[in-house]
Amino acid sequence: MRVIGIDPGTHRCGYAVVDGAGSKLIVQCYGIFNTQEKNKDMTAAERLFKIRQGLCGLIETYKPDALSIERLFINNNFKTAISVGEARGVLLVTAFERGVEIAEYTPQQIKSALTGSGAAPKGQLSQMVKLLTGLAEIPKPDDAADAIACAICHLQSAPFLNAAKKHAIFN
Repeated sequence: MRVIGIDPGTHRCGYAVVDGAGSKLIVQCYGIFNTQEKNKDMTAAERLFKIRQGLCGLIETYKPDALSIERLFINNNFKTAISVGEARGVLLVTAFERGVEIAEYTPQQIKSALTGSGAAPKGQLSQMVKLLTGLAEIPKPDDAADAIACAICHLQSAPFLNAAKKHAIFN
């Protein structure tokens, strides 16, 4: 199974393409859609369009089975929450219109899937990403490492979700 993992954001949106074959994880690529690096004066629409173009390119190139995206975490910064929500909307619609299965996980679910604790610190999550994938070093920036973690979370959860659907447990 091939999964695109996404850590949504409007200035830096983390992405990763990870293959799961049995117990082996293969990271095909990872990085960020950076919408502030070259032009800090981009409009919100321009940023969202750039993120959409990036995801379209990944889907076209890697032909994933699923997109795994982090659910919106609401904190006290409502301006950030709104812009991340906008990015999530664009990402979800883009995956949907291209026929890619979508799975959403909370930060706690992702941490729990990789570390065994939903309260694990960010450093522990990044270390587990490195360990589970066999990468030589912890992926940078953190947004990319989080996207890899999101993809791994789905790769670990998908067999159980598919079995549940097959047996109509969640119908």
